[in-house]
Amino acid sequence: MNKRQIHARLIEQGLTFRSFALAKGYDPRTVTQTVARWAGSQTMPNGRIAFSIMRDLSQQTGVELIPGLLAHPFAHAC
Repeated sequence: MNKRQIHARLIEQGLTFRSFALAKGYDPRTVTQTVARWAGSQTMPNGRIAFSIMRDLSQQTGVELIPGLLAHPFAHAC
């Protein structure tokens, strides 16, 4: 999914990137930067925070945003 598709999924749930970030304890700017960088990617995010943001967004939207993200061992350890 690209950034706009993720944003649309959040809007369907009455959320924005900012409200999602604040609800999960992330900096809103970090969420938007992470989504801009990793949305549509086929590789796993390098950092813990980016990985956690993409994992939480995947769970929130109900779509695995990066193939294999939710099956990754760290997805359950965080």
